Parts: sequence; structure tokens; C-alpha cells
Amino acid sequence: MMIETIADYEFNKAPLVKGMILISQAIRPDFPVTSVGYQLAQLVEQAEAEIPHQASIQERIDTLLKLFYKQWHFSGASGKYCLSDTLWLDKVLATHIGSPVSLGSILIYIAQAINLPLAPVIFPTQLIIRIDIPDEKPLFLNPINGEYLSRHTLDVWLKGNVGSTSELSASDLEESEHSSIIRKLLDTLKVSLMEEKKMEQALKTSETVLLFDPEDPYEIRDRGLIYAQLECNHVALSDLNYFVEQCPEDPISEMIKIQIHSIEQHPVVLH
Repeated sequence: MMIETIADYEFNKAPLVKGMILISQAIRPDFPVTSVGYQLAQLVEQAEAEIPHQASIQERIDTLLKLFYKQWHFSGASGKYCLSDTLWLDKVLATHIGSPVSLGSILIYIAQAINLPLAPVIFPTQLIIRIDIPDEKPLFLNPINGEYLSRHTLDVWLKGNVGSTSELSASDLEESEHSSIIRKLLDTLKVSLMEEKKMEQALKTSETVLLFDPEDPYEIRDRGLIYAQLECNHVALSDLNYFVEQCPEDPISEMIKIQIHSIEQHPVVLH
């Protein structure tokens, strides 16, 4: 049932955190949906109680930022940590340590619940938050620390990430579709779970990505590499061969052929 739900789910019509909860459930059967919903509702309730209704939009936003980063101490991770722990909403709500996308989605959820104009933007470096106050220029915020980002900083980030000739354009700063953010989140999650050797969860993540685009050869290749790690050689070969057939010109195809050859040297285990 869950699989059909994701394929049909209108991510762009629901709050970003709701889409994140849905995919988390698909990947982790133990994901505590009720508890996460309750904790988010509590944060909204506290924000409503603390933020003066009669203040200006800017004042209300600044009060929310103080609450979120100074009083509740939400922040980015530092030192040694599991990247996946900064992406799962239940872990982030427990530790208050997250990534731009998890912190951003929680902050935006609270803001939208109390009618503050915050929205997510996939910037080339990370997720940022756009604030559209009527009759004013849009403002941009780093969800890791709640600091405002100047156009100059964003330009430096862009040049550092994409290339020195890149120019900041209006399209870089437009609100992103929730479905695109969910796709990016799934990609990051899959890579981090593979690095953390959590292969069963990585496989479920890969299969969730394939619901968005069932014939994506790059995603099928990744699923094949995960199957190979799990020693499901029969299905691994099927996925990896599909990639080589679909993308013969891709330089990675040569490496994948070597991988296929090495799997073929092993006896096939049928699962």
C-alpha cells in the first residue's frame, strides 16, 4: 500500500515535512509517525504562544528565529556524526541537530502554520529558505544557523560550487517544488546509508527513488551496487547490465563492466 501511496502522493500540495514523513515510513518500518507529528504540533503551539500576533511580519519572523535557534537550540552537526541521523526527522527532533533540509523543513512547517511567508529553495550548495514579505525584496536564510544570507554570500557560494563564471540568477532563488526536495533528500540519504553500511535501508531508499522514475538507469545502477553489497548477485547483475545497455557511452560503464565480471566469478545466490 505504502508504495502506491508514494507514487500517487501530491508532495507539492502538502507541507514538506509530511512528504518527508511518508518516505521515512517507507524506508524505516519503525519510523515513529505519531510521535513526530505530536512533537511538530507542540513546536507550533509553543511558537503561537511566544510570538506576538500584533507584531509586524518581520518582527514575528525574527522572534521565531530566536526561538528556534537560541531557545530550542536547533543547529547543524559538527564533529563525528552519522549523516543519516541529521536527515531523519525523529532523530532531528530528539537531538535538535540536523541538516539544511531537515532543519529547514521543520522551521518552514512551524512558520507556515502561523502564517509566516517562508519557503524552501534548492540552491546549488544546499537548501536555503526564502522569505517573501509583501512589498519588500525577498530575504534568504541559512537553515543551519538562522542567519540571513546576502546576495554577495549566495554569489560566492554559487561560484565556489558551480564555477567562477556562474552568475546568480533569479531562477536560482525561486521556491522549489517539494517533490524535487524529496528527490534530493532521498539521494543524500541513499549515499549516506551506503557509506554507513546500512544496506537494507539503502536498498529501500533506492527503491523509493525509483517510484519517481522507474526506468532511471543511474538509479537502477545504484540499486544494483547495493544488491551486490547484499550478495544478491542475480538481481545485482540484472540491474548493472541494464545500466551498461542504457548508457554505453557513460565513462562509468567501464567500471560497472568490471564489477559485473567480478560478480559473475561468484556462484549466484538466488534470493
